Amino acid sequence: MTDMASGLTDGGRLLASVPNLIDLRSGSNEAIGVRGYVPGAWDMFHIGHLNILKRARRYCDYLVVGAVSDEALFEMKGKYPVVALSERTEILEAIGIVDEVVPDFSIDKRRVWQRVRFDVLFKGDDWKGTAKGHKLEGEMAEIGARVHYFPYTRQTSSTELRRALVGY
Repeated sequence: MTDMASGLTDGGRLLASVPNLIDLRSGSNEAIGVRGYVPGAWDMFHIGHLNILKRARRYCDYLVVGAVSDEALFEMKGKYPVVALSERTEILEAIGIVDEVVPDFSIDKRRVWQRVRFDVLFKGDDWKGTAKGHKLEGEMAEIGARVHYFPYTRQTSSTELRRALVGY
């Protein structure tokens, strides 16, 4: 739940301080509050994608979505997305939930943080308690950002959609 006076909390734990955070990209002095970041492939956009974006929107004042590049996805997963980056970006911009969409070129989210300067990174709880989740939490702690997990939508995933298309 967002408390605009004191910050973003998770079970009573302060995630980010709200007062007078500055929009570092533009160099303006306009206070924007909590800047959230949701990285993802966003391939074959589905209800799980929509769920995490709607949840993240409620927990921050400015929501940036990172659309992982086709090349980075291939490097990470060994396969290219079904939908090209330009189309995935257009879909994310059109749904009206996010404030900004940026390309994400690396599995190391500290690199995108250098451009976006987010306070909290949102992930599905399928990462929570895993080696990659612990690594992400440590990397975010290094730069002063936090990781907040949302329930993963198990009934629909891009992997399952891809499998269904192969059998179609």
